[in-house]
Amino acid sequence: MEDTQAERGISRRTVELTVACLFLLLSVVAFYDNYTRGAGWASDGPQSGYFPARLAVIMFLGSAFTFVVALRAKPEIFVTYEQLVRISKVLIPLIIFTIGIDWFGIYLSSALFLAIFMVWLGEFSVARSCVSAVAFVVATFLIFEIWFQVPLPKGPVEALLGL
Repeated sequence: MEDTQAERGISRRTVELTVACLFLLLSVVAFYDNYTRGAGWASDGPQSGYFPARLAVIMFLGSAFTFVVALRAKPEIFVTYEQLVRISKVLIPLIIFTIGIDWFGIYLSSALFLAIFMVWLGEFSVARSCVSAVAFVVATFLIFEIWFQVPLPKGPVEALLGL
């Protein structure tokens, strides 16, 4: 039988307090920005910041309420450190892939992402991963670029190949 009390991780209270603080800050910035644009009523109607400023106040009140409720909540685990590591193993490569699209284009980034992901997390052989990645990229190229004629972001490798 697993002892759930022995699990360590980030508490739900910590997550809710952090998110509430971020939204409190965001609502203050939004209110200030809209107030400087004019958040009142002019002779011809509401100024440009009138409605957004009121929405910022509503967001502030909701975030303050969430903050108070989170302060009073009993601590419970939101995510364990083991779960956080597993999530990071997917999230970090995905972020790198997304940034890589801008530098290398979608085809090379997709091939690298898929091959590395298959080897690292899927524990497939390097040869099988590379063949799968190339097949996926060729299929994607044929479907989008040739059949649908939808150009996808290209990088320097595609430019060298004349694609």
